[in-house]
Amino acid sequence: MPGCLRAGNSQPAWLFPFIVMTVLILSVLPLARLAIAGIAAFASGGVADVLADPALWQATYYTVVTSVLGTIVSLLIGCLFAFLLTLTDIPGKGLLSFFFVLPMMIPPQVTALAWVQMSGPSSPLLKALAIAPPLGSPQPLYSVGGIALLYGVQHAPLVYLALRAGLMTLPRDGVEAARLSGASSFRVFRDIILPLSLPGIIAGAAISFVSCTGNFGIPAILGIPASIFTLPTLIFTKFSAFTSRTFGDVAVLSAIIAMISVAGLMIQDRALRGRDYRVIGLSGASAAFELGAWRFAFTPLLWAILFFMLAAPFFALVAGALVPAYGVPLTFKTMSLHAFEEILFRQAVTRTAFVNSISLAGATALCLLVVTVLAAYVLTRRKDAASRIIASLIEIPYSLPGIVMAVAFILASPIPFLHISLYDTIWIILIAYFSSFFAVSLKPVVSAFHQLDPALEEAARLSGAGFFPRLSDIIVPLIAPAAGASVILVFLIACNELTISALLWSAGTQTLGVAIYNLDDSGSSDLASALSVLVVLMVVVMMLLLELLAKHLPKGVVPWRN
Repeated sequence: MPGCLRAGNSQPAWLFPFIVMTVLILSVLPLARLAIAGIAAFASGGVADVLADPALWQATYYTVVTSVLGTIVSLLIGCLFAFLLTLTDIPGKGLLSFFFVLPMMIPPQVTALAWVQMSGPSSPLLKALAIAPPLGSPQPLYSVGGIALLYGVQHAPLVYLALRAGLMTLPRDGVEAARLSGASSFRVFRDIILPLSLPGIIAGAAISFVSCTGNFGIPAILGIPASIFTLPTLIFTKFSAFTSRTFGDVAVLSAIIAMISVAGLMIQDRALRGRDYRVIGLSGASAAFELGAWRFAFTPLLWAILFFMLAAPFFALVAGALVPAYGVPLTFKTMSLHAFEEILFRQAVTRTAFVNSISLAGATALCLLVVTVLAAYVLTRRKDAASRIIASLIEIPYSLPGIVMAVAFILASPIPFLHISLYDTIWIILIAYFSSFFAVSLKPVVSAFHQLDPALEEAARLSGAGFFPRLSDIIVPLIAPAAGASVILVFLIACNELTISALLWSAGTQTLGVAIYNLDDSGSSDLASALSVLVVLMVVVMMLLLELLAKHLPKGVVPWRN
């Protein structure tokens, strides 16, 4: 066995090449194929035709405008929750944080459908409450403002999480010194906390902007009916009207989305460059403000925001599922469970979607976990440039919009040298999920590896234990809680995914996200609402499972925990 180990290291000689090969297949190959298709389109003159299309520039305009406005909304909401839940003694922090992160876990098309059911003259809930706008009034969400508002609601938790991570490291002694010097709470916030919070605010804004840019579910539900196309929905419509030029066109469009996303990240880097935000001294969220009488203003405010972000849309979704058709008011006479019966027992398409989504999510979570444990072992044991490059390549697919990765995998089929085509099969969705969610699976496991004492494994190695016995008897039991969290997180995200599968699905491979979109698009809003209600309940159950695991996990693995 010693001959199979790297000199001076406990890693088998095959392990690092295996991780490198996996990353090449999941990250480098599809992105390289996308780049080649873009270069080919440029060489054949196809780029000029795409750039001359007015629809491209209109979609680019709508993409940028809705993303910027959505980022502003997410900043306003996310910063408010981050500052109050992290730095004050406001009651109910745990519940508030749990519910505030929930929109991030709900599929964007479900969010859009719920808000459509909650607003406008045909809302079953508003009609039941006799507060619906008069018939003939426009649906306010079918607009740039509506798309931006829901972007903000969907991505505000991203800002919250990014900012809270920075607030947790604030200089406790610096804040206390300022207070002892007679500074008011407002001045401490303005002169100490706010400047030191800028990295988190800017990072949250960048993450939110990139997520808005690649969002498909919200502009598909709200934009297409109003002829407002963003770049992701424009790519979707081009695939729907497939021609010989489609692959070249979507490669160029995907490159434009990627460039907009990279530009957002570059603005973040530029904003932080040259600034020194190092904190010296004690840090921690115990640098909190006592709200005093202000808690009677802020506590109802936060719960009111959550009501309009979560509760009201969910009640509207339930109301939409209980009536026979969109626009019918909810009464005891019209109320029926027919839509749920149809979804669960009669509709073959929705049963197939449930099976596909659960199977794909489960296979993605479990298969990735095996690779993730090996990758985390390598990345935490090696400290060289090669391991840092591999870590970056794992992050890239997750940071790019899902629509870009979907196009990349379409172009990467058939697989080079093997001549095996995965297109029009469920396997292309699975391997795209592997690529996109590798980074999600890796993070909790890497956190757990960083907390392990390497002396335990080293003692076993010196006693003659091989790599796999050390892995199964020492490492896996110690990282088991983080591994469980990794499986649940990946399952949760993959089970509700739409952006990737919207382009990759074919007959018989529909996922839940695709089924909800197709049902709504075909006019079966009651069935779409019923399926969405079931999906939301499943998300809540999975999050509660994570909550139960939380006390056994490293810090930061469960995002809503303080």
